[in-house]
Amino acid sequence: MTEAFVRPDVRAFLEMRATNPRPVFSDELMAQIRRMPPEMMASPDLPVGDLAEIRNVSMPGPAGEIALRLFDHRAAREPGPVVVFFHGGGFVVGSIDTHAGLTAEIARHLDLPVVSVEYRLAPEYPWPAAPDDAEAAARWIAANGAAFGREFTGLILCGDSAGGTLSCVTSLALRDRPAALPVILQVPMYPKADSSRSYPSTDAFADGYGLEPLDMAYCDSAYAADPASWRHSPAVADQSGIPPTLVVTASLDPLRDEGRAYAARTIAAGVATTYREFEGTIHGFATYRKDILSARADLAVVLDLAAAMLKEITGN
Repeated sequence: MTEAFVRPDVRAFLEMRATNPRPVFSDELMAQIRRMPPEMMASPDLPVGDLAEIRNVSMPGPAGEIALRLFDHRAAREPGPVVVFFHGGGFVVGSIDTHAGLTAEIARHLDLPVVSVEYRLAPEYPWPAAPDDAEAAARWIAANGAAFGREFTGLILCGDSAGGTLSCVTSLALRDRPAALPVILQVPMYPKADSSRSYPSTDAFADGYGLEPLDMAYCDSAYAADPASWRHSPAVADQSGIPPTLVVTASLDPLRDEGRAYAARTIAAGVATTYREFEGTIHGFATYRKDILSARADLAVVLDLAAAMLKEITGN
């Protein structure tokens, strides 16, 4: 069997992590993380950088207030689409703060406002808390552009990893029961798209590629989702009528084949789909841009593809 290609900077990153491993996920570790202030959560991503406006907004959610944060490199703009972003973290970690560098870059590169969503996390709030919050947030943002000082005309649902899953699930929910604004594009990045069956990449990249089996097992147990439900495995649903879709995967990701299968399902359903798999890199690369230099170019390619799709959709 041919050994998988690993980029030199990705290999160096993986070796660094192997030399300084963090504790395996557990309820005790989650409790410690919840007590940590945001500034203590080390991130291998680039900083936020210059933006014209960062605004915190709170909305009523299914089980209490949901925090939202606007990222925009323009202080004011004409009516237009908004990116609704759901962060990754296996449904147990991650936050608006851990993904602020990524959301800021999306705002700059696409020249669009981005609203990041602080959905509830397991184990304190197991499934379906996360998809409940994600759907509620998308609906509220669609109806409340004024809360951000802007007029939105359409939604772009985007997320990485667990957030990619939530973008797919929310697209299906809003297809079946539309929000105040249409979803015009979705961009799931290396999503957990199908937990209903096993895929070869899960075993092929189980050890040493960033998503370790014990951590993944903990996430699955803590989140306690129904693997047969489209609200956790969006690939099992009929994809007809969902918005144009850009699916992003990494060749060394245990979740790679789920993303491939999801893209195949959208294409088979007649959805305008672009699929881009990045060779020699790992799950989470978009938030590893500080330590994996090649990930900066990868993210630029993703956002250029999204921009091209948006131009075709909107004519602008």
